[in-house]
Amino acid sequence: MAIDLPKRSYTGVIREIKVGDGDKAFTVGGGTCFPFYTFEGQMPHEARMGIEIWDIEPDDWADELKEVYSDVWGDPAAWAKRAVELGADFVQLTLVGTNPNDKDLGPEHAVEVAKKVADAVDVPLSIWGTADNDKDAIVIKAVAEALEDRRLMLGPVEEKNHKQLGAAALAYKHIVVASSPIDINLAKQLNVLLTNLGVTPENILIDPTTGGLGYGLEYSYSVMERARAAALTQQDDMLQYPMYSNLGTEVWKTKEAKLPTDEMNLGDAKSRGILMESVTASCVLAAGCDMLVLRHPETLKIIRDMAEKLRV
Repeated sequence: MAIDLPKRSYTGVIREIKVGDGDKAFTVGGGTCFPFYTFEGQMPHEARMGIEIWDIEPDDWADELKEVYSDVWGDPAAWAKRAVELGADFVQLTLVGTNPNDKDLGPEHAVEVAKKVADAVDVPLSIWGTADNDKDAIVIKAVAEALEDRRLMLGPVEEKNHKQLGAAALAYKHIVVASSPIDINLAKQLNVLLTNLGVTPENILIDPTTGGLGYGLEYSYSVMERARAAALTQQDDMLQYPMYSNLGTEVWKTKEAKLPTDEMNLGDAKSRGILMESVTASCVLAAGCDMLVLRHPETLKIIRDMAEKLRV
């Protein structure tokens, strides 16, 4: 006996955003229904999976990540190539070395590394700062100018530096990743500020901030879900943007992801880290996230396969 599912129609739609340039550019957004509710509407574009790389060699990554990247992570260009070989739709270059509380490297370093990465791969690039608003405004602006032809994603763009980075995105035709601290009202407010500045809707992605599994994931899911509901059912045009989740960083920095197999009876270390990242990724995907930044390639395979099956 066939089951006739109850259906709702929605008057809101998520904006379509073109990411990157050239043959490997892609479009996200465009949905007219809740995530994977394709019996009620359309999901014209698949969620995209990226891999995070750093501008400097990490010294505190889990052994499971060392097995995949340690032979290339001393060379960001080679690391970016490895990420693409492993299936990344885009690469996030995190400028950890510019952190003023650590190495405090300058914009010249950031530009040099970003150019090498941009020359090495043709997939879209995300340039990610350290959330130090003042330093990010200087460093990311310099990279935005140097790579004017690449249509970068610039983040995290926060309220305190939205004028500087919003202006850089405007001047050099890049995308801003508007980051707010797990609060739907703050996410909306930041988008209002950016559009008032002149940033056009086709150049904004929302980053509501993602807490890892056991570290605030439920709050992140709730905010993403509410944002998508407001966009579709209330026609809230300040929330009708694709969402970006920098989740790999949050998962793999936890002690549970780094503890070896023998400690605290937490099970096999490799499986544990990948499963923690996969559970987090599956949740934000189900909440409506369009772009996911991961670290382990096995997570990428798991989540991409899951997304493809759910879209059927």
